[in-house]
Amino acid sequence: MSESFTSTVQGGAAQLFAGLSDAEQEVLHQADRFAQHELYPLAQRMDNEEWWPPQAFPLLGKQGYFGITAPARWGGSEADLFTSGLVLQAFGRWNHALALSWVAHENLCLHNLLRNASEAQLSRYAPRLCSGEAIGALGLTEPGAGSDALGAMRTTATLAGDHYLLNGTKIYITNGPVADVLLVYAKTSPERGSKGISAFIVERDFPGFRVAQKLTKMGFRGSQTAELVFDNCRVPVANRVGEEDAGVKIVMSGLDLERAMIAPLCLGIAERALALSVDYARVREQFKQPIANFQMVQDKLASMYVWVESMRVFTYQALRAASAIAAQGDAGRGEIHKITAASVMHAADTMNLVLNEAVQIHGGSGYIWESEINRLYRSIKLLEIGAGTTEVRKLIIAGELLRT
Repeated sequence: MSESFTSTVQGGAAQLFAGLSDAEQEVLHQADRFAQHELYPLAQRMDNEEWWPPQAFPLLGKQGYFGITAPARWGGSEADLFTSGLVLQAFGRWNHALALSWVAHENLCLHNLLRNASEAQLSRYAPRLCSGEAIGALGLTEPGAGSDALGAMRTTATLAGDHYLLNGTKIYITNGPVADVLLVYAKTSPERGSKGISAFIVERDFPGFRVAQKLTKMGFRGSQTAELVFDNCRVPVANRVGEEDAGVKIVMSGLDLERAMIAPLCLGIAERALALSVDYARVREQFKQPIANFQMVQDKLASMYVWVESMRVFTYQALRAASAIAAQGDAGRGEIHKITAASVMHAADTMNLVLNEAVQIHGGSGYIWESEINRLYRSIKLLEIGAGTTEVRKLIIAGELLRT
């Protein structure tokens, strides 16, 4: 770990300012060390080749970095959502592409199942998801149904004896090309619109399921993304999660927690960008002196620091609130709806500011594709779109403010 990164992020004063307990700081520190030593060396190749490291998920499982919120009987750590967010923050510093795949598996799939699946379903799937033997994914977004994911959903599930037949297409699915277990939403009563949606656990070898194409992206390369096709895909009735037509509650509670968990990913990326910029300003010389001596560069670094710390405080506060709400089972409505939308909006917008200045400090080297700061810069846009666009986040916030 570079000296600048250590001094910027850790230390007693920073810990007090962030409001982390000793145990929480230790979680962040250990996850940071693990990610630097094991995940960071994979990052460049993942970005260059859109490569998926097959050894990564089994290693993460072996080290206990899956199933953080899961019961011990399934191989989990029995910790809370806040702890999960700290791990994501640390992973985001060193390999944000793998961090995105991690959170899609850990939060969008596994944690959603922990909150909503039956005991029988969890006993079958949770141990493999906690160990990293199976890779999880969420299948919600469809072509032509991004921000209106529920109302415009066209994938259907028709009951046929002891199976449902799923027909439709999902797109932009993180982990799609490599997933073994997917939590998929489909309309069981299309005439009821968003109130006729059900959730299903789909395995990759179910008849009628296939990966149509792996999608190549601008950023978060190596985090595998796909278009998925369901062509009379046979899903046992036993794999329906919850009651028929009750999927909207699962969707909404999951989206709130997803927003809360995207913010620490933004924070980790911004922290790394600040650390790289401080290091570069110290060693890069122009006019026979380090550019760190120039007041305009100092101005940028100071602003970046303030932005990162504002992200940290907002992220942690929102994540603590979401963690408490998740424990009560109340996500998906009320104040937390507004708080999580505001958290990810602030984090993504502020990360944009940080990365823009970081590339400016790096100058021409920051514009080169292979540089680390360029890799971080290309991550900006997804986090302003994923888990609901910035525009949708504003609608959520305003809607809650104006609700009577």
